[in-house]
Amino acid sequence: MNSSASATADSALRAAWEDLAAKVRYHRQRYYNATPEITDAEFDALYRKLQNLEEEHPELRVPSSPTLEVGAPVEEGSGFPDLEHLEPMYSLDNVFSKDELEQWLIRTPSDSYSVELKIDGVSIDLVYRDGELVSAATRGDGRVGEEITANARMIAGIPDTLKKNETFPIPSVLEVRGEVYIAIEDFPLVNEQRQKENKKPFANPRNAAAGSMRQKDPQAVKKRRLTLVCHGVGVAEGITFESQSQAYEALVAFGLPVSEYTQVLHTHEEIHAMVEKWADHRHDAVFEMDGMVVKVDNREQQRALGATSRAPRWAIAYKYPPEEAVTKLLDIRVGVGRTGRVTPFAVMEPVTVAGSTVEMATLHNQSEVKRKGVLIGDDVVIRKAGEVIPEVLGPLADRRDGSERPFVFPTLCPMCGTRLAPAKEEDADWRCPNTQSCPGQLAGRLEYIAGRGVFDIEALGEKAAWDLVRTGILTDEAELFNLREEDLLNSRVYTNSKGAVNAAGKKLIEGLKSQRDTDLWRVLTGLSIRHVGPTAARALAQKFGSMEAIRSASEEELAATDGVGQIIADSITQWFGVEWHRHIVDSWAVSGVTMEEEQGEEQPQTLAGLTVVVTGSLENFTRDGAKEAIVSRGGKAAGSVSKKTDYVVVGANAGSKATKAEELGRPILNEQQFEELLETGTVATLL
Repeated sequence: MNSSASATADSALRAAWEDLAAKVRYHRQRYYNATPEITDAEFDALYRKLQNLEEEHPELRVPSSPTLEVGAPVEEGSGFPDLEHLEPMYSLDNVFSKDELEQWLIRTPSDSYSVELKIDGVSIDLVYRDGELVSAATRGDGRVGEEITANARMIAGIPDTLKKNETFPIPSVLEVRGEVYIAIEDFPLVNEQRQKENKKPFANPRNAAAGSMRQKDPQAVKKRRLTLVCHGVGVAEGITFESQSQAYEALVAFGLPVSEYTQVLHTHEEIHAMVEKWADHRHDAVFEMDGMVVKVDNREQQRALGATSRAPRWAIAYKYPPEEAVTKLLDIRVGVGRTGRVTPFAVMEPVTVAGSTVEMATLHNQSEVKRKGVLIGDDVVIRKAGEVIPEVLGPLADRRDGSERPFVFPTLCPMCGTRLAPAKEEDADWRCPNTQSCPGQLAGRLEYIAGRGVFDIEALGEKAAWDLVRTGILTDEAELFNLREEDLLNSRVYTNSKGAVNAAGKKLIEGLKSQRDTDLWRVLTGLSIRHVGPTAARALAQKFGSMEAIRSASEEELAATDGVGQIIADSITQWFGVEWHRHIVDSWAVSGVTMEEEQGEEQPQTLAGLTVVVTGSLENFTRDGAKEAIVSRGGKAAGSVSKKTDYVVVGANAGSKATKAEELGRPILNEQQFEELLETGTVATLL
């Protein structure tokens, strides 16, 4: 194309952008003034057309673009302040079988029920005063969440101003509950954008939504294609609703979206039929869903039924069984984690399970491979029950043709060649003893240090961690916080095509500087001491108040700490007994990393009155440590599952207790949810 033709094309694009931008501005103004000339859907289409044009031609976007007209961004590095909900934001009780659902319906009789799809997204709480959005918050612990108002303004379906209408008056206060999700068709586009930015793709839409809502820059939230669906109302002043369905009608009239799949049903048979229908059409919805929610429709009856400490009695969630699929086991390989644990994992032909494509699954350890009886080349059954990586249930042995071969566990570390240390009593894992120099372990530790639950350094992910190790920029984590821009010149990740430090490199250096000042428990967690996860680290930081005090404490003093116990105490003592470990702490201290913290209070009684059973092996808890963590927070650590059990925590190689929990319909938690339960006393979303 010659220069004249190119200029003409550019001029035409600019004219098209200006026309679209003018229309969006005009109709947005008419919308906020309650004098719309087009429907919401037509406006959305117009807005999307402008958005897509800017994405295809970023040079057209200017600071005054209507796609950038938002509130002030969150202050960099400030985090999110706490915000108390006007009314508690409860979770839902779950049932897992038709019989359990029927029993709930019998116990909760009503003339009508609102039945809707259970969206696998992230909960949000919106507050409107006199029709204006004044705050938005995450669920948090059900009472207090994180204030994310600036980010919420970037989410599709959340208007700044409620729409006036002839049917429902604008309330003086309206608290709206909803679910934020990424549509199934949009998820590949979100991951495509991340890959262009050299970032690791999200595992599933829910993870993407959860991470997106807590971005520090609202403009980054806008790129994630988040959408809201409302599913409830909290405090409402200046308006009353006779039913759940009427509340939904009002929300729609106000310009807030509700699920198009919701129905008001009157008989048990109708409810069971709808549950069965969606069991066969789970992937027909625009969003990922993992069950159905049944609510008493009458609001007066809802108030009469009330709620327990964690869930309303007038609603129940029916959870569909975990999905299973058959695929080919192509290979069994081993990986090395940050603690030296050598873990076999299955490499499979890609298969869709529970709405996401998977091609790897953990096999935990050598004993688990033998127990399952899988051979390389087998057709295997896999199950995904909420885990990021699915589980291999076992082989379809009758399909074997003789070409299959057994897996041979290596004797040498695949990352550094060191002879592996065999499994010990009460530890089924083989480990690489080359803790300091094994590149797999070091890269894993660096990535862990940068994680959101530790130092929260955004520019240091898996790929970057491996780059720092392979190029020799870091030989251990001691010098991490001493890195300078000139140290990154040999990096492939942190330099541009001209060999200069790129934006990611500058962001890394800035992040290392800004994140040095953090909580002591995060620093302790970042040391990757075996068995010391966030819960134990918090307890130690609260009791001892400084790294030096922890380092100098006797094994007996450490073991006496609530939520720690003898095994963790022994692990800490052994860790600080290694010279290069102490060098890490000393180097970080010189670099300005937090080493002291005011002594906190005793553990909050978040589990008061709750009975919790732990089964299987947990990564960050020993058996005694998990028990002490429960008891120290006022809970009862039971040894068997019964109908009186409130939660069952399931780790690797869980046995009959996990099966019993499923049979009795007891809530099942993974380790991450267990830590959430310990901290808040509630779990936002159950498996």
